[in-house]
Parts: sequence; structure tokens; C-alpha cells
Amino acid sequence: MATTTLQTPVRSEQPIDQRVDHQAAIRAQPRLDALSGVLPWVIETSGLTKRYGSITAVDDLQLRVRPGEVYGFLGPNGAGKTTTLRMLLGLIQPTSGEIAMLGSRGDPRHTIGSVGSMIETPAFYPFLSGHGNLHMLAKYTGVDAARIAVVLDQVGLGSRANDQFKAYSLGMKQRLGVAAALLKDPPLLILDEPTNGLDPAGMADMRGLIRDLGTGERTVLLSSHLMTEVEQVCDRVGVIAGGRLVAEGTVAELRGREALVVRADPLPEARRIVSGLAGVTDVEVVSGALRITIDPRVELDPSDVNQRLVSAGIAVHELRRDRRSLESVFLSLTGNGDGHGNDHETEAHHA
Repeated sequence: MATTTLQTPVRSEQPIDQRVDHQAAIRAQPRLDALSGVLPWVIETSGLTKRYGSITAVDDLQLRVRPGEVYGFLGPNGAGKTTTLRMLLGLIQPTSGEIAMLGSRGDPRHTIGSVGSMIETPAFYPFLSGHGNLHMLAKYTGVDAARIAVVLDQVGLGSRANDQFKAYSLGMKQRLGVAAALLKDPPLLILDEPTNGLDPAGMADMRGLIRDLGTGERTVLLSSHLMTEVEQVCDRVGVIAGGRLVAEGTVAELRGREALVVRADPLPEARRIVSGLAGVTDVEVVSGALRITIDPRVELDPSDVNQRLVSAGIAVHELRRDRRSLESVFLSLTGNGDGHGNDHETEAHHA
């Protein structure tokens, strides 16, 4: 069943008398702005593992999310993203490993007052309005009802607040789910595939909303399988495959160094010349062309490369910048491609 942290009580693997009092948890939590100066990580996991019988859904996961960033948790369907998020929220218990969130180690449900979430598709009462649904949640969690209008405006539903939930489009339902997650004004927001099923316009609106939510002190952990989504809104990215974190860094770091591709004749002489240029760290022949890797600390203008080659009597047929796209990196890391196909971003320079 789809779940959001702020909705009706969720199923738990713990006995009911061990569940956390939502209102007490909200009152007890410090704000992130009071913690950001001393917390290196808002979320930190160590050896986090979840097994279902012989199936390992999450395997020795080491995840670190910094204060105030939008962190993209990228992976194919079935990679372990939702299982990880459910463990972070205390909806399921890990088989082994440790979770620390907002400076608190141990049971993550103790930080529930400072975390808002939307896991999978949000579920609301269909015959209540958007405002009515949030009023129920505010009453359950002890949140001031004045927050309802604030969060509805924040997600762009202020003018449709009194419409029944069943009349909402899919995009509006997703935005109401985000509004519910924001009701407590949490310093940490966890969103699981928030653009799932949306049309292009709805996806663009949701991405803009997420980017806005990630400004200031709030931290956003965004789960997605869409490379363009992560590339457009995230500060850093963690790639998960087979339940394991296989790469982590900024988009630029994951894509790697920029390169130049040169088609020239004679190729051996062209290779000898460009190998001696300042800033060139490697030259290889790929598909009948030179692929030149450049030290990122050195500015090497493609026109200078062209001039050196032409001055030496080399015929230059093509010269362009080349860098692996995030999609190419993703397919390579997750075992769905070799990362050396035609999926590169290029910028041509004419001789």
C-alpha cells in the first residue's frame, strides 16, 4: 500500500506499543539550521542491509547526504531504492547495519518529527478536498492548521484546495503528496519517484518544485530512475545497482573529464603532435579518430589544437568536444551498457 509519512498510521514491523508518538516526536526535534553547523551528514548509513529470505534487496549500503543539498538516489527499477527509503523512515527494519539521521543514531522513527516523505504514490481520502485531507493529517500530527494554506500555495494547489481529491489530475495528486510531506515544515524531505506517471509538463513542474524546496537549509533526498531528472535538480548523485552503491559524486564528477575527438590525416602524426600539447593526459585511437583526454586544471582551446595540426600539414576533418552523458555513465555502472556507445554530448568545431 502506498504510504506517506504524514498520513494514517503505517504498518510497522515493531509491536504497536513501540511506535513513536508523532506529536511528541515533532515537538522534540531540533531544526536543521541549529544542527547544520555541527552535522557533517544529515543522513548516514553504515553497512545497511535488508534481506528477504535468500534475496538481498539492499547490500552493505554506505549512504551520506549533506545538509542543505538535493541528493539524487539514482538506480533502475528494483535496485533497492524504495527499500532503502523505507528503512530510513522506520517503515521496515534492516537486517543489519546502522542508520543516523539528523544527529540521531538508532531507530530512525525517533526523528520522524523532522522528516517529511512521500513514498511511491500518495494515498488520500477520495471524497475529501485537498484541504480536508491535509486538515486530517494536521490534526493527527498536532501541526498548526495555519500550515495547510501555506503548503498548498507552496505546491501550487492554493486555487484548487477545496476540490475533491478524486477530481485531481495525477500531477495534482503528486503535488498534494508533497504538500503533506511539507506540513511539518521538516528540515529533511524524502521523495520516492515523485514524477512517476506524469506527463512532460507535469514532470517539469515537479522538478521545478523540488529544486525550489532544496534551497536554503532544507535537505532533499530524491529517489529516481530518470537521468534527466537527477541531472537537472540534484547537487550530488548516488547510483545504486543490485542493492549496492556503485558510484557517488556530482554530475560533473560522474561524467568524468572532458575530451576532444579529432579526425585527421595522417592519424599517427596527428597523435604524436597532440600528445605533446600542455594539458593532454592521454590520447587513444577510437573508431578511427583520436580521443584526447584533457587535465581539467588546464585550459586547452580546441582552436589551438586545430592550428597546431594544420600548421604541421595535418588535414583536420573533424574536431569536437566530447563528454560522456549521465545516461551513458548510468548504463555502464548498472551493467546495462558499456558506456562507450554513441550516447555522448558533443560540441563541434569547424576547421
